[in-house]
Amino acid sequence: MKAGFVSIFGRPNAGKSTLLNALMGEKLAIVSPKVQTTRHRIKAIMTEKDYQVVFSDTPGIIEPKYKLHEKMMQAVRSALEDADLALLIVDIKDSWDDANSIFEALKLKVPAIVVLNKIDLVNTDTLKQAVAFFESKKYCKKAISISATSGINLKNFLKPVLESLPEGEPFFPTDDISDLPTKFFVSELIREKIYELASDEIPYHTAVLVREFKEKETLIKIIADIIVHRETQKVILIGEKGSMIKKIGTEARKDIEQFLQQKVFLELFVKVKPKWRENELQLKEYGY
Repeated sequence: MKAGFVSIFGRPNAGKSTLLNALMGEKLAIVSPKVQTTRHRIKAIMTEKDYQVVFSDTPGIIEPKYKLHEKMMQAVRSALEDADLALLIVDIKDSWDDANSIFEALKLKVPAIVVLNKIDLVNTDTLKQAVAFFESKKYCKKAISISATSGINLKNFLKPVLESLPEGEPFFPTDDISDLPTKFFVSELIREKIYELASDEIPYHTAVLVREFKEKETLIKIIADIIVHRETQKVILIGEKGSMIKKIGTEARKDIEQFLQQKVFLELFVKVKPKWRENELQLKEYGY
């Protein structure tokens, strides 16, 4: 059978997480119009009779400004190290030259397929020019075009991917869809609601720590802390008479119940930890 690791790289907001979710037919990576939503390497395991493909969603490639950013770029490097194939995703409306500079800087040692995303937003001529531009680059084995939000023809998409993978035994049990624990996905779904509902810079200053995850007879009890930098951020996240934290909790609980297929009791607390994004111990505690 074909078995291998396929890592997805690109600029922030190119559509990496949307692509991963579309390929898996399940929401494993949170998405948001805000940049830097993805902070971890998220492995998604697709297993069929003839193949096992381990896709990795990675954080958008940026210039690190603090330790959290450095951890995010370490996740990119680890995905580079074990990849059998790279999927280099481009928002077709973005600068192709900028994307090309990032892809060349990766110094790939494996074949790469350039994935031109959001093609529903451009005309045929632009698409042809983009395909020609990237297929002229040394790192590009092939350029394929998709609209990750409108849906992917999975069979057509996987054909060139599988052709590039080695023969081998599966790396994970055939019923696994990720190597990450359930608590990770719960914390991410809470964090996604902060990105959706909180304004300006607040989401970039927050982390989520699941402190309690207890499976009871009729429901799952989850207690989580939302970590912020400053007291003013805590006030905003709690909202007037608790309105904001209640909204975040309600929306997150719905998604968590859908993900776990079980009733959930969710309790959220907001805690201030100054400069947590620069603190090695705190970053480890929050899963970075």
